[in-house]
Amino acid sequence: MSESASARPNGFILLNLGVRFLLEIAMLVALGWVGGEIGSSWVIRVGLAIVLPLVAAVVWGMFIAPKASRRLADPAKLLVELVLFSAACVGLAAVGHPWLAAAFAIVLAVNTAVLRLSHAEH
Repeated sequence: MSESASARPNGFILLNLGVRFLLEIAMLVALGWVGGEIGSSWVIRVGLAIVLPLVAAVVWGMFIAPKASRRLADPAKLLVELVLFSAACVGLAAVGHPWLAAAFAIVLAVNTAVLRLSHAEH
């Protein structure tokens, strides 16, 4: 088997990378949802619904994304991921969706473990 063929991820890893991408999108949606639920006025809620996912997307793009210009190395990368995903989970629980937050956290933990143990680039 050639070196390039052995470096290609298998179907299980590709599936988990796809799940990871969906988890990243879900984090942004959750942050927007949370932003839309908190705040004392509709202006603040709309602003937070826009700003929270936007800040997370910028941080992700700058420091976490595979093609980030200033991509962090582990353990700093893992820490920033943990902070962003935790904000989404805690936010969901805080606005009255603890079961959704728990389900999100469990899927995220399993996915992160699989990808880290397989050394897949995410």
